[in-house]
Amino acid sequence: MKIDAHHHLWNLKKVTYPWLITRGTSRFFGDPAPIQRNYLLEEFRRDAKGFAASVHIQVGAKDAWDEAQWVQTVADANPDWPLVQVAFCDLTADSRATQLDRLQTLSTVRGVRQIVGRAPGEDAQTGTNALLTDSRFSDGVQDVAERDLTFDLQLIPELYEDMARVLDGAPDARIALCHAGSPHDRSVAGLKEWADRLKVLSIRPQVTCKLSGLGMFDHSWTEESIRPIVETCIEQFGKDRCMFGSNFPVDSLYSDYAALVKAYETLIPSDMHSAIFCDTAAEFYGLKP
Repeated sequence: MKIDAHHHLWNLKKVTYPWLITRGTSRFFGDPAPIQRNYLLEEFRRDAKGFAASVHIQVGAKDAWDEAQWVQTVADANPDWPLVQVAFCDLTADSRATQLDRLQTLSTVRGVRQIVGRAPGEDAQTGTNALLTDSRFSDGVQDVAERDLTFDLQLIPELYEDMARVLDGAPDARIALCHAGSPHDRSVAGLKEWADRLKVLSIRPQVTCKLSGLGMFDHSWTEESIRPIVETCIEQFGKDRCMFGSNFPVDSLYSDYAALVKAYETLIPSDMHSAIFCDTAAEFYGLKP
């Protein structure tokens, strides 16, 4: 049994995604043109052969509530595919409590995500790194924890220490570190620096690591090129705090699903497959395939 702990779906007729309707703009993860179309559960299930359940992660909808409601309808319409979701919430907003109250009326919602960092260039434009010095964000992470929701954390290595200080004020928060913490510098020196920085998060038992999205900064990735990342994450977090995520359809820009899974199955020791491909995600997100 396998669970994909990090993927996206979108229906351009049901929900507006500004980044998906903007043409001719390259992103840090590459040219999104091939995925600027509907990507629905039926196609995802064809891609994810051998998997039995999944976690949908919010993906930049204009109206986060529209997206969360649509994902709920997808789950309700497909009871044979256990699907839960991590929705967006602006933890700095005055309406934070209202947003969270509303999200918790949806049976599929397990947590929230508010992206702290995507890539150095884009972060300089969006200003999302400033969340880490905003007391409202820190309070929001604690609020999420008190509601027994999880928090999906996306940020770059340069921000780990500041995030660790936020977690000092929210020791009960259950954190899913997206995309292995986005190691964007894939040089030998860059990966060493990432691994050293990662320890400030991996020493905290509240943080679980997603082996996902590794193609976003290495569009020509190979099994060998991602090996040091996978091995470092397993070494620092252990099998019970690592979980697989495809990041499809974004990572379909660089690989098909079968090749991605095959690489991870090769790199992850066989006695850890059950934990990393299923058990960790099932426990973290309360998901029973």
